[in-house]
Amino acid sequence: MTDRTAAPTTRWPVSRTVVLLCFAAVFISYLDRSNLSVAAIPMQQELGWTESVKGLVLSSFFVGYLLLQVGSGWLTNRYGGRRVLGAAVLWWSLFTLLTPLAARYSLPALLAARIALGIGEAAVFPGSFNMLARWVRLEHRTRAVALVSSGVAMGTVIALPVTGWIIRDFGWPMAFYAFGALGFLWAMGWYPLVREGRDPAMTDPADAAPRTVPWGRLLRAPAVWAIIINHFCHNWSLYVLLAWLPSYFKSTFDVSLASAGLLSAAPWLCSFAMANAAGAWADRMLTAGMSATRVRRRLQCLGLLGGATFLSLIPLAPSAAIATVLMCGAAGALACCMAGFGANGLDIAPRYADVIWGISNTAGTIPGIVGVYVTGWLVEQTGAYTAPFLVTAAISVGGAVVYVLMGSGERQFD
Repeated sequence: MTDRTAAPTTRWPVSRTVVLLCFAAVFISYLDRSNLSVAAIPMQQELGWTESVKGLVLSSFFVGYLLLQVGSGWLTNRYGGRRVLGAAVLWWSLFTLLTPLAARYSLPALLAARIALGIGEAAVFPGSFNMLARWVRLEHRTRAVALVSSGVAMGTVIALPVTGWIIRDFGWPMAFYAFGALGFLWAMGWYPLVREGRDPAMTDPADAAPRTVPWGRLLRAPAVWAIIINHFCHNWSLYVLLAWLPSYFKSTFDVSLASAGLLSAAPWLCSFAMANAAGAWADRMLTAGMSATRVRRRLQCLGLLGGATFLSLIPLAPSAAIATVLMCGAAGALACCMAGFGANGLDIAPRYADVIWGISNTAGTIPGIVGVYVTGWLVEQTGAYTAPFLVTAAISVGGAVVYVLMGSGERQFD
């Protein structure tokens, strides 16, 4: 059995710096992808987009994101998270800055810029997981995964209202210029403060020496497929909420652009809080002796089934306030999944957690293309958001069933 006891230390550990900077990278990545959800509203008016074209623009990011998921996992496993994540942040920040120029030049140029942004952001989680496996000890890993993953929620919390305010006062291009600059500031901290290698005191480290990735064994393992399928189901809900919340509030309740961004941010604040609470709860259960399999299944089912319940109620909301409460419930429940399937790769294969994330997030990116576009198509056909929310809830229930049947927390790969 692995010793979960860590020696006390009085100095600031490298692991905290790594975790906080990985959190910051995820935070910036979601600023840079989420601002379009609000900016698309004035861009649609200025550039004459239909709802379907807007859905295409919103989903184009995920084409690049999908293409490089497995590749970024392999690159990170081979060359290390410090190099790959650092280069990725600089790459996507550059294309964030170029977005307004591309949008005003042509629709194909905008789609190309969003695809390039997605290619860069494909490395953010494989790079982060590689660094967590190298630097974070076993008894703190779920909390570390939860904190890093909660950068998704915090980035969205900041991006949605702040984008609305920036657009109102300075115009929509400034939202891309302001957020794009942050990645270059991040790199000024990443390279001096984060080292290559791993924590030499860890009893269960991810070996720093490159190995051949056992692709066949990974793809034959039921536990890996449980992660893949649940990543798809979780992200279907995540991306539908991320891409369409501002438009939902504006079209359903006729709120202002700034208010739509503010209302849309509230669920992600709940997500941030719940992700970190669930991570701490999971680590306490593991430390108390509960099996990793039971812990992961408990958190995953709580996340997907809770999210499905709240999503199925949203079409019945009579006001923006009630809809916001239900959205908060859905986003908060879904955040528990990061202590479920999200941390599961570090249980079953810490040496290949970056590769497993790349594989599973390939499936998890499909909803960003299909789900976001289908939501726009269903809204266009029905004139309401009832159908897409009910479809999303049904997918979540299916994911929970699969995880109960196939999910495992036992170590399966050395």
